[in-house]
Amino acid sequence: MGESKAEVLQGTLDLMVLKTLDTLGPIHGYGIARRIEQVSEDLLQLNQGTLYPALLRLEQKGWITSKWGASENNRRAKFYSLTRAGRKQLAAETESWERISAVITRLLQGA
Repeated sequence: MGESKAEVLQGTLDLMVLKTLDTLGPIHGYGIARRIEQVSEDLLQLNQGTLYPALLRLEQKGWITSKWGASENNRRAKFYSLTRAGRKQLAAETESWERISAVITRLLQGA
């Protein structure tokens, strides 16, 4: 039996995308997916059907913006950037995630 790829937990993709944009600055969707896969040491796999609806949702909420440009291999690509509202949301989601993960850690330790 081979090792399976982990699925992204509900609600965590937004946080991962926002943090990736905060860390790397403007980047295209393919770059966002590859970065998340790299940081997860390939435990997470993001496909277009997962990532692009999330990017559209984040853009509609005003947390990211996009503009067309040329990728490293000179192809037309949409580059995404974090907005001021996105930075605030990133801070709020990070705080929330840290609280929840602390609770889960306590539960797993039998507290």
